Amino acid sequence: MTGDGTWSDGRGQDWLAESLFAKRIVQLSGPLDHGTANQVAAQLMTLDALGDDPVELRVTSDTGHTSAALALVDVIDLLGVPVHATALGRVHGPALAVLAVCDRRLLGDHTSIRMVEPDADFRGSAGQLEQQAAAHRDEWAAFCACLARATGQTTDKVAADAAAGIYLTTDQAVAYGLADEV
Repeated sequence: MTGDGTWSDGRGQDWLAESLFAKRIVQLSGPLDHGTANQVAAQLMTLDALGDDPVELRVTSDTGHTSAALALVDVIDLLGVPVHATALGRVHGPALAVLAVCDRRLLGDHTSIRMVEPDADFRGSAGQLEQQAAAHRDEWAAFCACLARATGQTTDKVAADAAAGIYLTTDQAVAYGLADEV
């Protein structure tokens, strides 16, 4: 282990990620921002191009951006190979859509599931703030519609549950349609 807490093989490469990639495993961990979404998308698309076997996506993310989640959902939808997701740790907010659209969705026994609307942070003039708020509302509506399609819930129910910030047990998450089994 290096001084910054990451694992390295001495050549400056992340040997753990490299080893997992060789086994067709991709990790989505930490905040789901645009950089993370781009990295995960690139790995998924590469594995899609390298073979026809399913890809395993390990998800642990409790914060993030709705737009980053939607971009990753689009990539998963376009892949020619099945994506099997395993949720471990905390999966809250935007990462739930990524989990929900996968072909096979498993939850660890102690996975924390929370439906919550992510915070928005806007800056600019009054006109710019209005535009950003409208774009955020449209993006959030698209996110709720995506999650509703993946779970079989109504868009209004998804939006209301996220607005309330509800926590789900793993069994409740399966019943909700976010996962297939624990």
